[in-house]
Amino acid sequence: MAKNQEGQNSTNKGWKLVTVSAVAGLLAGSIPFASVGAYNALSGNQSVVQTSNGVSSNTSGATKLQNTSTGSSNSGSMTSAFNKVSAAVVSVSNLQPAKSSQNSLSSYFGQMYGDDEKAKSTLQTASEGSGLIYQTANGKGYIVTNNHVIEGATKLQVILNTGEAIDANVVGSDSVTDLAVLSIDSAKVPATADFGNSDNLEPGQPVIAIGSPLGSQYATSVTQGIISAKSRTLNSNSGTQTTVIQTDAAINPGNSGGPLVNSDGQVVGINSMKLAQSQDGTNVEGMGFAIPSDEVVTIINQLVEKGSITRPKIGVRVASVSEMTQQLRQKVQLPDSVTGGVYIASVDDNTSAKQAGIQSGDVITKFEGHAVNSVTELHSLLYQKQVGDTISLEIVRAGQTQTVSLKLN
Repeated sequence: MAKNQEGQNSTNKGWKLVTVSAVAGLLAGSIPFASVGAYNALSGNQSVVQTSNGVSSNTSGATKLQNTSTGSSNSGSMTSAFNKVSAAVVSVSNLQPAKSSQNSLSSYFGQMYGDDEKAKSTLQTASEGSGLIYQTANGKGYIVTNNHVIEGATKLQVILNTGEAIDANVVGSDSVTDLAVLSIDSAKVPATADFGNSDNLEPGQPVIAIGSPLGSQYATSVTQGIISAKSRTLNSNSGTQTTVIQTDAAINPGNSGGPLVNSDGQVVGINSMKLAQSQDGTNVEGMGFAIPSDEVVTIINQLVEKGSITRPKIGVRVASVSEMTQQLRQKVQLPDSVTGGVYIASVDDNTSAKQAGIQSGDVITKFEGHAVNSVTELHSLLYQKQVGDTISLEIVRAGQTQTVSLKLN
């Protein structure tokens, strides 16, 4: 899978898709997209306590989604929503060795006198992004951000809303979903934020994006917009996919890793990328994307527990039925009664899906008896399984419903 690199672009149907972590004037990099094949979600209950200082703490180390309304109230409530979350939003500084500007001769003599070693030990801010403190547990404050924000760092610092800079450690990271978890001393945590259920989002409802566009000097900047689409499947040149929330809230370099917040003050996504321009150079405005909170919570819980993500795979490229055109529905003979599910665009060779006889044009409607209404739901159910598990899928093919079994690999 493609690795996130500053200066690397990916396209999606003729558009230039970019991440928004760099603050040195670059709209650069592209996140690797998640295909349907996955990681293991954590399970089990936990006790969450809201303390007097607004810090959510628990003893299990796992976070969860809070009950979420549709968040369709008047946008005037966004000031209250901002106040609930802003103290938990941080800037994340990616520190790397200072690059030498010496010519070859001065560099040679510099090495003789130890200047080269001094340069290696001198760190400077290579880029800045945003992050969100979402809980404290076991003496640590946990921060979610984007993987591309911390990529290549020699050292990481988070800057609190008070301006205090604190060294941070990497708990775990995942390049596929472009998520990472950092930790700081829990005694330094000023506040935490709650995750809402992104599956309850509705197009048109108001949201705000909070972060550090162009760096920490603009920390906790807030922009307002609406949910443009609750589930958008994007493709990269590497052949992988991700399902994201689309919003027209302004997202700029440095906003990566910051929260997308509904009017109830709940985090429904982590801002990650935007469409910048078409291949012919036409500028694009108001097309930003965030990783849905449902997926974020599953990923960060496993990163806290294991430090990495283990992914079983089905081996298909998919899109939500809600994204299908009427022409495509007619082509695959999908009944009008099927309003949810996941459309299979193609099946990879030498995969579980291929061996089970799954075909392009099939629509997955149930996973182990659970209704599947979107790609995100399919991911969530799949990621609770292990490599080697046998699962059953209910699919609709040419208007007929059937059940297939496959072994995850």
